[in-house]
Amino acid sequence: MLKDQTVPDKMNTGPVGMLINGWAGSGGDGLPWAFRELKAGPIVGERTLGILVGPATGHRLIDGGGITVPGARLYYNNGKWFQEGEGVRPDIKVWDDPNILMKGEDPQIERLVNELMKMLKTNTPKMTPAPEKEDRTAEGLNKKK
Repeated sequence: MLKDQTVPDKMNTGPVGMLINGWAGSGGDGLPWAFRELKAGPIVGERTLGILVGPATGHRLIDGGGITVPGARLYYNNGKWFQEGEGVRPDIKVWDDPNILMKGEDPQIERLVNELMKMLKTNTPKMTPAPEKEDRTAEGLNKKK
């Protein structure tokens, strides 16, 4: 008898979190923005750059240079605009102290892992159970009609 399984067979169905920092801009602003909008989990680290406007169209200039002009902008589900120039602030602020990083430790990852371990106590990974088996024989299908 085959056992139910997930596809892909190795996946996380428990709590998730995100790390952000001040080097993240554009998509590095957009992904944590969407993660927060989805209430997917805690965001740990430092504020992103805040340089996300939206998809941009490139234009060539007569001198051979170029510019891009954004044609869209993100806004929250509550109808307010994404804070251009401000970025996404973490739920839990943790500075990536270079002195600690040089010792081989990572305070941001450690804090996020600790938060997720706490969440695992109440939000354990689970798989959706399979529905009851159906009678797919000709007789069984005719009974459904």
